[in-house]
Amino acid sequence: MRIALLADIHANREAFEAVLKRIEKLGVDRLVLLGDIVGYGPDPEFCAEKAAELVEEGALAVIGNHDAAIEGDASDMNSRARAAIEWTRTRLGPAHRGFLKALPEAIREGEVLFVHASARAPRAWEYITGPMEAERSIRATEARITIVGHVHSPNLWRLNTAGVATGHVPVSGVEIPLARSQNWLAVMGAVGQPRDGNPAAAFGLLDTTKSTLVFERVAYDHFAPARKIRAAGLPDELAARLQRGR
Repeated sequence: MRIALLADIHANREAFEAVLKRIEKLGVDRLVLLGDIVGYGPDPEFCAEKAAELVEEGALAVIGNHDAAIEGDASDMNSRARAAIEWTRTRLGPAHRGFLKALPEAIREGEVLFVHASARAPRAWEYITGPMEAERSIRATEARITIVGHVHSPNLWRLNTAGVATGHVPVSGVEIPLARSQNWLAVMGAVGQPRDGNPAAAFGLLDTTKSTLVFERVAYDHFAPARKIRAAGLPDELAARLQRGR
């Protein structure tokens, strides 16, 4: 099965549509949304509605911390994120809110676990930025492959023969074999707000039959959502990030 992996859409309609268009051309069997459908960006209504439509058609989706904050507490977020959440709350109706609130924190399918942040404590929203966090997440589940988002920068971790997590930044467009004798954790880049210095939208393709993973990028007009962010009166840094990819 070929699975498209989309994380951290963050209410960026242009990036979301660009990735979906590429996926349609590539052809996949399933689509998985790895959380943070809203937050930061200027088009929460469209992105929530499109995500709900995709789920209705058979896609899987898990909740992210920005999704959860719409009906929950955003006090632990930084000031820019809180401002975006407060603005987003004014834009979303009951159907949007109900869809986001009902998303599960994790989904296990066969040997693959999908979760927004970490398998160790999904709603603690832990960032996997080093070997300690990666190892804790890998050891917290019996799934051979864990797929997460949240960090906004691509990375791929595995437990080596000594039981220590080692990682590397993958090269886009290169098919990576995921040895069946090892446990893996893939951190997907962000569709709607990349932070690895590349403003192109990021997504992944997991082939469970071949046990391979490809990290992909799609260039799109990132100036368009930046203009919308500024027009909405959201923090300017959220627009600048789209242009810098950081």
